[in-house]
Amino acid sequence: MNQTATCSAQLHAILVHGMGRTPVSMLLLAKRLRAAGIKPHLFGYSAAFERWQPCVDRLQRFIAVRSGDARFIVVGHSLGCVLTRAVLPQLAQAPQMCFFLAPPTRASSYAIKLSQWRLFRLITGEMGQLLANQEFMESLPIPQVPLRIYAGIKGPRGSWTPFGDEPNDGILSVSEVQLASFPLQLLPTIHTIIMNSQQMTDDLLAAVQDWSGEMRNGQVGGMRD
Repeated sequence: MNQTATCSAQLHAILVHGMGRTPVSMLLLAKRLRAAGIKPHLFGYSAAFERWQPCVDRLQRFIAVRSGDARFIVVGHSLGCVLTRAVLPQLAQAPQMCFFLAPPTRASSYAIKLSQWRLFRLITGEMGQLLANQEFMESLPIPQVPLRIYAGIKGPRGSWTPFGDEPNDGILSVSEVQLASFPLQLLPTIHTIIMNSQQMTDDLLAAVQDWSGEMRNGQVGGMRD
């Protein structure tokens, strides 16, 4: 059965891409959401040329303008999840749900290692440096809305890798994307293409449908404890 009938046409989706990517990386996901009756909005930024707080503020304005008074969800990939966590307390209206694809939730070993390279610092700017800062990562607000997290597990494993035998997506280990007690789903994919996972999209649409049904029945509790 087509998912189009399961999601309200008034639901919007804010899509926030990852570091070193552009909104183009989220186009396939946007197409799938649009086919399901959800209106996608692609937020673009440049980690190399923007500073952290101005980018967060711009994301806040983007969400306010694009969503208006409509219900909306936020889907972030990698650094896009970090931006989303920072902007959530600034929003006048909270999203219905958030979906984090391969979100760094602490200073990852990969980011810490790369941050020592001058070229990486030039390419990723302030935002890339913040990803290697454990104090900053710990200061990010814990989302107070329903949240689902997705982690890839098709990265290389072995003594020759920085991950050892731990499941990873090639950039982050599973432990580096876990956040509090939020649900975590493992996907057979890698970091750079996790947003194209059909399994992830199906789960996202099912979660939105379930939440919408609970809302109609008056069963939604709202914020996370």
